[in-house]
Amino acid sequence: MNLSICIPTYNRAKHLQNCLQSINIAAKQLDGNLKVEICISDNCSSDSTEDVVKRSNLTLPFKYCRNKSNLGIARNFLNVIDMAEGDFAWLVGDDDLITPDALMRLCELIDAHPNVDFFYVNAFHLTAAYVLSYPQPFNTENLPNYMTRFSRNTRGGECKFLDLINPNVSFDFLGGMFLAVFRRSNWLENKHMLNENAIVDLRTFSHFDNTFPHVKIFAHAYSKSIAYFNPLPLIVCLTGVREWGPLQSMIMSVRMIEALELYRKVGLGLLQYLKCRNYALRTFLPHIFWMFLHPRVSGLRYVRLNKLMLGNLLFPNFYLSPLNYGVRKLRLFISRLKIYTFNEHNF
Repeated sequence: MNLSICIPTYNRAKHLQNCLQSINIAAKQLDGNLKVEICISDNCSSDSTEDVVKRSNLTLPFKYCRNKSNLGIARNFLNVIDMAEGDFAWLVGDDDLITPDALMRLCELIDAHPNVDFFYVNAFHLTAAYVLSYPQPFNTENLPNYMTRFSRNTRGGECKFLDLINPNVSFDFLGGMFLAVFRRSNWLENKHMLNENAIVDLRTFSHFDNTFPHVKIFAHAYSKSIAYFNPLPLIVCLTGVREWGPLQSMIMSVRMIEALELYRKVGLGLLQYLKCRNYALRTFLPHIFWMFLHPRVSGLRYVRLNKLMLGNLLFPNFYLSPLNYGVRKLRLFISRLKIYTFNEHNF
């Protein structure tokens, strides 16, 4: 098996059907000699997830497993990779859509770069409202003409894995699992790095290991590996779906810093680490303020605040973060306005 598309899912049947439909469309462009499978680990959903899988008329070989109980996010990730048989695995979110040419292009990349263990494939952003405004399941031929890219870097090619830890490539430092296609054997050899007590904790994002289990494994499994950055997006990430939205501030201003500390331990250069850490603090104080205003839903109870504040006092963006936050919001508004205007003009 060349590639396993691994989908951990829980109670998102209406989005999962669109994800599977996008895979069906992409499978039409595959060469018959390429072997691609779909693995779906259902974390004991209470909705119609199982029925959606049965009705999806999947054209690729697939495996479906419904867990007897909710294993939590981290253990469901582990479970779906364990189900796979491919040399490479692609962790795809149940609310993501792959582009019509994604599988063909990805298999070509894997074949052309046999020494690469980790492919970073870039993504488009799109609102869930746009997708749900069309007949369901959504046909990816109806994707808009222009979408914002996750990474704006246009220079692709082989690189060291740790070179991907760069805001110009990945602003969340590989936190987006759906952007990674990785050699499965490396993952399996390093999955024991996760803290067992952390990953059995079913509280959402209560530890680093049950927030970014993939990041912890990636850091240990691929720190010495050759990677490849593909600037052309192969997947579409939907906004407006994630139930953990109130925890976004904690993820950006706490967990991402913890990810950088981990990368530093496995070999990230000091200057690169300091640059990335300062970048991670670009909206720090507004996020901490928001967490204080919403302590019950923001994950504030999972944060050692005194240590966090003291550890960031020497970085310029600690103090500039309120200004950066305002500028970022303004740019986001302008970007959305441009996309709306462009798509309305070309409709």
